[in-house]
Amino acid sequence: MRRDYFDLTVDGVGNGVDSRSPPLVRIDFHGPEELLRDRLSGGESDGDLLTADEIDVAFRLREPLDEADDPEGVVGVTNRYTGDFVLELNETATDVLPFIHAARDATEDGDAQYRVEIDVEGERLVAYDKDTFLVYDHEGNLLRSESLIPSGVEL
Repeated sequence: MRRDYFDLTVDGVGNGVDSRSPPLVRIDFHGPEELLRDRLSGGESDGDLLTADEIDVAFRLREPLDEADDPEGVVGVTNRYTGDFVLELNETATDVLPFIHAARDATEDGDAQYRVEIDVEGERLVAYDKDTFLVYDHEGNLLRSESLIPSGVEL
């Protein structure tokens, strides 16, 4: 699936937002709906879409975080059980990292949460409430300090 089929917007990040409401990432798909549905159903013939517990969200940098003004990377949503990519889209660290920080700031107990909504041409297909968002450097190493990892989870 082409990365340019997707548009990503975020809410709940920056000045003037309620710091206690979880941030939202909305991914709008502008391509063949059947293709996205197939990926979101894990290729299963029953057509049931993957649940929040069956997907993982991550950001992989393509260049060192400390060497570029606005390092580019890829946001990926994967099937947790097969490792298959559901979707990928290009984003920059200055778009993704403030989102993660806003999710951390939106909680008092330390367990951050955020919401992912995936739309097709503006129509809601699925929504997920998540508490994990992993960030990897350009060499594939986990950046724990930049990631959202719930308390009690060992990686």
